[in-house]
Amino acid sequence: MKLVVIFGPHAVGKMTVGQELEKITELKLFHNHMTIEIVANLFENMPQERQRLTELFRNEIFKSFASSNEYGMIFTCMWALDKKDDWDYLNNLEEMFKSKGADVYYVELEADYETRFERNTTENRLLNKPSKRNIEKSQILFKDIESRHRFNSYPDEIKKKNYIKINNTYINPTDVAKSIKEKFKL
Repeated sequence: MKLVVIFGPHAVGKMTVGQELEKITELKLFHNHMTIEIVANLFENMPQERQRLTELFRNEIFKSFASSNEYGMIFTCMWALDKKDDWDYLNNLEEMFKSKGADVYYVELEADYETRFERNTTENRLLNKPSKRNIEKSQILFKDIESRHRFNSYPDEIKKKNYIKINNTYINPTDVAKSIKEKFKL
């Protein structure tokens, strides 16, 4: 079993790289919006309940998948590196999978702000993330969260055994996926 965690800021290409990695490996993609979208519309005015349900669904999916005979999972997320809760969340996820014998890999993506702001409205993103289709609202959220948290690491901050950081500002998702596959022999 393998768990590949692809993380980075808004619209850096986590899901798109995950889609490409899924095509060239036996890994299954579980991008973070798969659970967000289930509750986004129903609980739009209840953010705490929306968050609780999203985490509940994810946790149940992780537990079931980690105990399965599948080859592995790609999980995408935004990791607020300035929040202890996010570090704890990913450490707990890693332990859940490792306790079942899984190898865990971390892929950090980074790209410049302007590129990501443009990517925030791409066809693939809007197709797979209905809550992002209100462009004005999505752009406001993008700017707000970017101003409050840090989503890319400092040099030598991530001490994970299986870790790679890729600046994909000018690299297409297919090539990024190929480099991840090669680096971790997936």
